[in-house]
Amino acid sequence: MRTASLRLPTQSAAHVPQSSAERSRLSGPLTLAAMSLGYAVVQLDVTIVNTALASISASLGGGVSELQWVVSAYTVAFAAFILTAGALGDRLGAKRIFMAGFAIFTAASLACALAPNAEILIVSRCVQGFAAAILVPNSLALLNHAYADEKARGRAVGVWAAGASLALTAGPFVGGALIALVGWRAIFLVNLPIGLIGLWLTSQYATETIRHPQHELDLPGQSAAILALGCLAGALIEGGALGFDHPFVIAGFVAAALIGVLFVWREAQARQPMLPLSLFRRRTFALSSVTGLLVNVAFYGLIFVLSLYFQEVNHLSPFATGLVFVPMLGAVLPVNLAAPRIAEQIGAPATIAAGATLSAVGCLALLAIAPGTAYPAICLQLIAISSGLGLLVPPLTSTLLGSVEKSRSGIAAGVLNATRQTGSVLGVALFGSLVGGSGDFVAGAHASLVISALVLLGAAAAIWQARANQTSR
Repeated sequence: MRTASLRLPTQSAAHVPQSSAERSRLSGPLTLAAMSLGYAVVQLDVTIVNTALASISASLGGGVSELQWVVSAYTVAFAAFILTAGALGDRLGAKRIFMAGFAIFTAASLACALAPNAEILIVSRCVQGFAAAILVPNSLALLNHAYADEKARGRAVGVWAAGASLALTAGPFVGGALIALVGWRAIFLVNLPIGLIGLWLTSQYATETIRHPQHELDLPGQSAAILALGCLAGALIEGGALGFDHPFVIAGFVAAALIGVLFVWREAQARQPMLPLSLFRRRTFALSSVTGLLVNVAFYGLIFVLSLYFQEVNHLSPFATGLVFVPMLGAVLPVNLAAPRIAEQIGAPATIAAGATLSAVGCLALLAIAPGTAYPAICLQLIAISSGLGLLVPPLTSTLLGSVEKSRSGIAAGVLNATRQTGSVLGVALFGSLVGGSGDFVAGAHASLVISALVLLGAAAAIWQARANQTSR
């Protein structure tokens, strides 16, 4: 009996360190998996809706303007709340806030799937966007916390971005397949198992960040941001339907400008602003943020336009439309994974500029599209556009994070994603108005492609000039 009583504690003591070591070994990779799921589901819901637009219109009613709101309600809420969400994570702990965001996103996805009309769907999409705003900056903050080594963090960010880019480009295909098999409501139900898995992995393996309870929430600034972005998106969307000389549209632009000025004034005066304007005095930070905005104007706007082109002009089914985007999916993942290593060899600015230029060339080459254009004639262009995006996002993200102190990673990630999602709002609203209000869809699509190419080339030129200036010093 004495021998047995001595052995039991020995076995237990041996078991505990082994379990602890195993958990420590898995913590990094499984935290990365959870954060990648969080970012991926956010990006999936940006594009998965595009192949469902025709089906949603047939089921719930509405024209191009209502469909724009189904897409833009998500991105407006995403862009407007993301800065506060990053600050909230810094204040209360990124893990706690990330898990709350995943739970809200999952519940809102169920509400979208059950929506009886377009109005309820738009409201539910808005709640989804709010939850997405919570997920993205806090996932990056937790990832930044989990990887102390700069190179390891850069590669982890590459995987994180690759999963998101994969989801972004897979969205149309996954959406088309689900619509063909089950119906458009399934594109939201697919988020439920993703949410549950992400919540479990986060609870078990993610390490909470240091809390900063002294960080205040800038509620006046938050309110001004929501109103300014909402007015701007509303004016652009309704301008396509009502005309840009309509009093309601003009009032929307004026309100957006006035509230925007008020927002900047508030942020300059606030003791703890949601958008610290001092960050933009850092050239690298400012340039990365503007580049993110311009890239998303082009990419997200084009995904919306091309999805409608394939369904409304070339009369493809949702499933066939999803298949059209498969080459983009095949190209973006390996490029995303290779981007950090390419950036290590030639530098982040050169990699970002090369990616933006490649996407711009793809946009210009797509100007040949017309009603009935054969798919092989546009496949390479789609691959070029997605490859360019895959090449520039990881170094852009790492560059911006590297330009600020680690303690401000949450707010830095929030600023980058706020500018990118603002670009998404502007792209969908502007390009949707061009194709919906002109009466000639293809002419509007051509105008969208030209604008996309110009903003991408502008971003590439700015990044390259900044690199040249830095080299000459």
